[in-house]
Amino acid sequence: MQHSHALTQKSASNLALAFILLPREKRDAMSALYAFCRAVDDVADEDSVPTEKRREQLAAWREDIRRACENKKPEFILNQEFHPVIQKFKLPFALFDELIKGCETDLDTLRYENFDQLELYCYRVASVVGLLSIEIFGYQNSACHDYAIHLGKALQLTNILRDVKNDATRGRIYLPQSELKKFNVNEADILASKYSENYFQLAASVAARAKYFYSLSQKTLPPEDRRAMVAAELMGSVYWQLLLKLERGQFNVFGLQPLKLSKPHKLTLIFKSWLRHAADATSPSYGQP
Repeated sequence: MQHSHALTQKSASNLALAFILLPREKRDAMSALYAFCRAVDDVADEDSVPTEKRREQLAAWREDIRRACENKKPEFILNQEFHPVIQKFKLPFALFDELIKGCETDLDTLRYENFDQLELYCYRVASVVGLLSIEIFGYQNSACHDYAIHLGKALQLTNILRDVKNDATRGRIYLPQSELKKFNVNEADILASKYSENYFQLAASVAARAKYFYSLSQKTLPPEDRRAMVAAELMGSVYWQLLLKLERGQFNVFGLQPLKLSKPHKLTLIFKSWLRHAADATSPSYGQP
């Protein structure tokens, strides 16, 4: 797991942060899954590489992960490390295929007409990761699939609200065109990092959609699987707090400093999640009014 761990530690992402609550075997497995997700996402996001070349690279990743799922030796070093994890937890190729479709979307889709289109994208790049993760975490009740889908959409919508400025510098606007029209926000204003009351109303509508999915994820998490989902619940808690911080800042992400949670805040959330896990708490830590 040398290369997978190195890539996971280098990323310093919120997702990697959640692994600390897992036992060693599952922590290693999640590092391998995260490394794969990071690698294909990096391919899609490398704007200095021609689009068709990136498409070819993603196709190569698809075929290599297919080999791992079919219990054949993959060529890429990360997939070689991931191979035993895929076999042990029976991770299906169909989910990896959906994830790569999501990455391919970023190659040529710069706008989303409505929430239906955006949520399909969120499903592919986030919910699918959740569906793969719960196979590693282990669960008793198949309702965990719905939980993973809802939580993934909630996390990705939160990411989208946080990253509006950064995405705009690359010509991307993930906020639905239907919502821009509804709240009379021009694309040019977002691309120029222009904040307004209309933008606030637009962002608040997307935040409301995210809150809806946070609430759904809590309602669909089976009580008997709550302990097994401790890492996912920590992710939910971290991103819920990020959404609340965005809300307190009136969703103005166009300043010089990016809006994010401080390291002490994240460490506090980890500690609280550990306490809740140790106490076998059943009350939700996010998604509440």
